[in-house]
Amino acid sequence: MFERIKEDIATVRERDPAARTSLEVLLAYPGVHALAIHRVAKAVRRAGLHTGARLVSHLGRMLTGIEIHPGAQIGRRVFIDHGMGVVIGETAEVGDDCTIYQGVTLGGTSLTRGAKRHPTLEAGVVIGAGAKVLGGFTVGTRARVGSNSVVLKTVPPGATAVGIPARILGDDVDARREAQAEKMGFSAYAVTQGADDPLSVALHQLIDHVAEQDRRIDQLTAALERLGGARPQGCDGSPLDAGRLSRLVD
Repeated sequence: MFERIKEDIATVRERDPAARTSLEVLLAYPGVHALAIHRVAKAVRRAGLHTGARLVSHLGRMLTGIEIHPGAQIGRRVFIDHGMGVVIGETAEVGDDCTIYQGVTLGGTSLTRGAKRHPTLEAGVVIGAGAKVLGGFTVGTRARVGSNSVVLKTVPPGATAVGIPARILGDDVDARREAQAEKMGFSAYAVTQGADDPLSVALHQLIDHVAEQDRRIDQLTAALERLGGARPQGCDGSPLDAGRLSRLVD
């Protein structure tokens, strides 16, 4: 038990730049407390005391704001950041090195007793704040789920799922958007796409527009260099920069 707590503390210090000391993590990080209480609840459940296990889990929820059913399977080095409002259902499985932010629900869509009703997170999965992952499917290794997304089907390993309902990023438009967002110092991860937030829609349209402009400028520059063998120039002989090329393309 104490070795696992030490491992949990080391995990928090590795992934959270706000964590200053091990003592601070031990005393003031509810995710660490929730995981320790869950291990106690699970031990009580294994002893056949199901009501007692639920009582321990309930006390953990009261103390931390994090509800983990005693039947859930939680791996090693799991980081529940902030944690308030996190709900992890009975048949959920959380793999090693996963990160779960506040307001996340690993919930079920079936009422069949004994069935696999809750999701399985494979190793290294990151679930953004407020996301809902609902059903007995798998979120693949090192996949990411954007904040406030609602995931209702399998997410492939390494993929990013965003939106309501969530879709998998991966087409050419999404790839250009991600690349342009990174260049602009803005990560589209954890921003819900496809929702009815007009600001989010406008922001992604702007990123798409800039990405398309860059693509057209690159094409024009390459074509002019092939024709002239040199960097394209304006009428005054000065090199054309990206802004002047953009105005010419338009």
